[in-house]
Amino acid sequence: MSKSEQVYETVVQAILKEEWKPGDKLPSVRCMGSRLGVHRLTVLKAYQRLQEDGWIDVRTKSGFYVCEKSVETKKPYVESPSYKDDSILYQMSRALIAPDLLPNRHLSSDIKQLLDMEPRLLGTYSSTAGDLRLRESLADYLLETSSFSVTADELLITSGAQQAIDLAARAFVKPGDHVLIERPTYGPAIEAFQEQKATLHPVDFTESGYDMNQVEHLMRTHQPVLFYINPTFHNPTGFTLSAYQRKELVELAEQYKCLLLEDDVCHDIYFDAPPPPPCFFYDTEGVVVYIRSFSKYISPGLRISVMMARGDRIVKLLRIKAMTDNGSPLFNQAVFRHIFFTDRMQGHIAKLRIAMQLRKACMEQQLEGSGLTWISPKGGLNLWVKLPPGWDVNMLIHHSLKASVSFLPGAICDPWDSSTPYIRLSYSYLNEKQLAEGMKLLLHAGKMLQP
Repeated sequence: MSKSEQVYETVVQAILKEEWKPGDKLPSVRCMGSRLGVHRLTVLKAYQRLQEDGWIDVRTKSGFYVCEKSVETKKPYVESPSYKDDSILYQMSRALIAPDLLPNRHLSSDIKQLLDMEPRLLGTYSSTAGDLRLRESLADYLLETSSFSVTADELLITSGAQQAIDLAARAFVKPGDHVLIERPTYGPAIEAFQEQKATLHPVDFTESGYDMNQVEHLMRTHQPVLFYINPTFHNPTGFTLSAYQRKELVELAEQYKCLLLEDDVCHDIYFDAPPPPPCFFYDTEGVVVYIRSFSKYISPGLRISVMMARGDRIVKLLRIKAMTDNGSPLFNQAVFRHIFFTDRMQGHIAKLRIAMQLRKACMEQQLEGSGLTWISPKGGLNLWVKLPPGWDVNMLIHHSLKASVSFLPGAICDPWDSSTPYIRLSYSYLNEKQLAEGMKLLLHAGKMLQP
């Protein structure tokens, strides 16, 4: 790193840490040069670049000042959606199957065939619970593949898992209620429960699962109404909870009358062996509401997920769903029903598993010897990567975005620790060549942070 780049990084870091706030005047070129032990022309070059990048302003005959909006616009991800920018070439922030891995040609043919068979499909609404034929087919499918004993009346079709989480939060959580939530976890889930003004209690989730003593203590002490869990190929860590802990968790939920909201969005994307049965499988008392999403790997544009709940819980969910949209789009449900249960699509899912495993291996190969550490997941779409000492996440984001590389900072998944040294890298959206190129750019950005 050149001396002018070092000056640049020093100033940006100070702005991000709010040592210099918007509107503050920076030291003069001469003073900064003296402070950092560099030539004033070196400082001037750094200041000019800072001005070009929108960090500082120059005022004639007055000096250099921190831009009024520089901190607001440069803080990463949580406050700026720049990582979602479609113009970014190397999207490693998107936990989504690449569009070119979907059977697009067959999907187009299937949709045309469906419209020929059901020409009035676009002229009617779905029921609030969802298309009955789809719910019946899903009930049969879940019985066959997961040994779930559910009826169509215990299923609710939603527009993606995120809507399902929101429905559950609105149905079962009131202001002031206590809610357990994994740490780290899926960021939008945190927001859904915060929107209900719940008091959140984090439960650490590690490679070994939960500390069940911690879980029981929290349940006994706070009597939470709900525990949001993502035990299968967890987002963001990729960890999977053991069958033993799933059984134990259901027993605790029954004992302390705490609803388990189980989010399962990558169930079919396993590598060597299928994951353990969901907690819903072990539930005999109706304490689990289960979300199975197919959105990420069947057709993201269809946004098909299904909620499963027993008794009055499904009634409450239906009531909220009716107020929300009165039913997910019927056309999307009909397309999904037409394609998902075919041998061709089930064979395609098996191929997706191979593709994801190869892409994961490609990303891990690029990470070897980099100083970054991770635990290889047994399925899913992400790596949860720990940065080495000295790598500042904010600065890494800044340099990565300039290189057209995006990732998800750990602070989004762990708001209890804004300085968490983790990032989430998704290997699902890029092909192996793009992954290799993007990882090299990311690691180069990291090297720029080293002293």
